[in-house]
Amino acid sequence: MARQKQVSLDPNARDRSVIERLSRCWQLYVLLIPALLWLILFAYYPMYGLVIAFKEFTLRPGIVARPWITPLFQHFTDYFSTSFAKTAIVNTVLLSLYQLLFSFWVPVVFALLLNQIRSNKARKTIQTISYAPYFLSNVVLVCIISVLFSSTGVVNTVMHAAGGSIKNFTSEAQYFRPLYIGSTIWQSMGFNAIIYIAALTGISPEYYEAALIDGANKFQRVWYIDLPLIMPTVILMFILAVGNIMTIGYEKAWLMQAGGNTSVSEIISTYVYKTGLQSAQYSFATAVGLFNSVVNFIILVLANFVSKRAADISIF
Repeated sequence: MARQKQVSLDPNARDRSVIERLSRCWQLYVLLIPALLWLILFAYYPMYGLVIAFKEFTLRPGIVARPWITPLFQHFTDYFSTSFAKTAIVNTVLLSLYQLLFSFWVPVVFALLLNQIRSNKARKTIQTISYAPYFLSNVVLVCIISVLFSSTGVVNTVMHAAGGSIKNFTSEAQYFRPLYIGSTIWQSMGFNAIIYIAALTGISPEYYEAALIDGANKFQRVWYIDLPLIMPTVILMFILAVGNIMTIGYEKAWLMQAGGNTSVSEIISTYVYKTGLQSAQYSFATAVGLFNSVVNFIILVLANFVSKRAADISIF
């Protein structure tokens, strides 16, 4: 007869087990304290500032002393009534979608190709070189773009020497998105591939040995072993990417803005920066940022729901 699991009737047993676990691993919990403090101070405590979106905030006398605005959603109404609202939202969504379409799969392919290199020295060298651009600041990256693609840059110099006409890549609207997305791919490809490389290294060699016995070539091993086994990781990363579809950092877009490309380079984050810091419209900028975050959260929940129903893979 199978042994039945004994259930303790002592109401204090659970408390004692928690205390025992804490006393046994107290060093790990002590190491966790700095991370928790950082999370509370820099991630949760600042969320109180969201009430600024519902007040007419000024630096003095502060958040608490300022009265609630009437009507409560006035700043949101003001935002959607501006001429920049539609332009900023459309530009943000289009730039995010193009970036997701053209750049999301690049780290996956790069990790799969890198995994086929059998020389450890060559693989590590390529990895190191591919990581390096990620640590460049956006200022340096935009300077590199300017050196290469400005009217007097390297590309135009070569085109002019070959008999072509000079093009203003850095100031014309039609070139902003290709330059932004292309530079993003170059900068983040290697770093974003780390998680896929880690997933590939976790695949058991027995799968490859069995495939070799069956006569599978490299492409077949990638298609039938590598891709299916890292697909849960790919889907999770895709859900997170979709959840940030309305979030694009203002730094690079703002630095790349020029007189001729503002019609496509003005996104929500640059608009928030200009209205919040340059124009000191703190409440209005907070309302725009809150709208952006709420939309991102809704998209993230929907993407997670669809993934869970379709592939039984989700982040929560």
